[in-house]
Amino acid sequence: MPHIATTNPATGQVLKTYEAMSTEQLDDAIERTDLAFHQLLSTTVDQRAQWMNAAADLLDAERDEIARIMTTEMGKTYVAAQAEVTKCATAARFYADKAPAFLADEPADADAVKATRAFIRYQPIGVVLAVMPWNFPLWQVMRFAAPALMAGNTGLLKHASNVPQTALLLEDVFRRAGFPEGAFTTVLVDSEAVDHILSDPRVRAATLTGSEPAGRSIAQIAGRELKKTVLELGGSDPFVVMPSADVDRAAEVATTARCQNNGQSCIAAKRFIVHTDVFDAFAEKFAANMAALRVGDPMDPNTDVGPLASERGRDEVHAQVRDAVDNGATVLCGGEPPAGDGWFYPPTVVTDLTPKMRMWSEEVFGPVAGLFRVSSYEEAIEVANGTSFGLGSNAWTRDPAEQERFATDLDAGNVFINGMTTSYPELPFGGVKNSGYGRELSALGMREFCNTKTVWVGEGAASAGAGAHAE
Repeated sequence: MPHIATTNPATGQVLKTYEAMSTEQLDDAIERTDLAFHQLLSTTVDQRAQWMNAAADLLDAERDEIARIMTTEMGKTYVAAQAEVTKCATAARFYADKAPAFLADEPADADAVKATRAFIRYQPIGVVLAVMPWNFPLWQVMRFAAPALMAGNTGLLKHASNVPQTALLLEDVFRRAGFPEGAFTTVLVDSEAVDHILSDPRVRAATLTGSEPAGRSIAQIAGRELKKTVLELGGSDPFVVMPSADVDRAAEVATTARCQNNGQSCIAAKRFIVHTDVFDAFAEKFAANMAALRVGDPMDPNTDVGPLASERGRDEVHAQVRDAVDNGATVLCGGEPPAGDGWFYPPTVVTDLTPKMRMWSEEVFGPVAGLFRVSSYEEAIEVANGTSFGLGSNAWTRDPAEQERFATDLDAGNVFINGMTTSYPELPFGGVKNSGYGRELSALGMREFCNTKTVWVGEGAASAGAGAHAE
């Protein structure tokens, strides 16, 4: 069976297969993307904004069909897929609107540096390789593509091999929106081709969302080639509940936070760290909420949790649960995959965890929650930070002093207090420790792949001020 294929995770049926590109075809794709970059250099930010808004319009107009493809390829519920398409259109419009300000020249103190003028100019760097995962097959790509294209870069997408139709669809959207041929190019290749791509001098940088081993691999290649990378490598996010929290609301949000995208989200809450004063009440409500979720056909609007994206992924989740049980953990709900076709796994809550269990330190990429009891704020922080990851985090407390402490003490790229971790175009997104480095989204995400150029002008220059150039 070809490696690049659409396989419906609700049935296990292979629906469509693709031949991987040859080395010659791949080199041709890189050449087209590089030529498109030189074309974009002669465009204005306003022209690119027109194309980006047109792409947003296409996403909105074709939302239902795009969502259907995503659900068929990786199993997220159709309702969630529709919301993902809408979010991508929103992000496209955000960058179309904000790019002129994000890319505008920034004046510096000319007198301090003995210049008549001094400023910072943000300019594109060229072809950027994006190695993307299957779990949010449109959003993960758009949060790179929108700022990169608006900055004047071009994108070369190596998507996960189980979502080829989504990858090709997005290339088609940008082409029909008006971007030059090759400005955003999908390459259907295996992961082994990444070294070849990133070693090409026409490719100037790379961004990856994926596993820790994949991040280490691409960082090693990029280090050898002296190329910039942005890495988002997942997390095992804490969800801390303190005595002053609204326990009912926390348990409700915890259910969504753990099972969003069928539990396959880097920023899904995974470790639920609950103060002993409210532990029993939270555990009872949380387990009841999880058990009440409906698992089934992802195209059914009444389904809460669809299948996991692959049989291997489902088997790995179950192996982590069994390891915990075999070592003394208690399952409050779920814990056994259902019989029948498809790669389904029930919402599961596991407690009485200890450091000898895999779930104590590993990321569980499915609808399985680990429940931890703590007796103080200090112990909560110790458990929350006691992992190699540091992507998202949640804290539930109505105590203002505790809120301030959590904002500082949680060792993560994102801290959400009394709410669920979410990515927004307006806010920077990324992690620390083994969750990676660099930032996506906001102005920072656009500037990650820009040449931040210092411009110093001495006597005898024209009097035009910095800021007139917005590219």
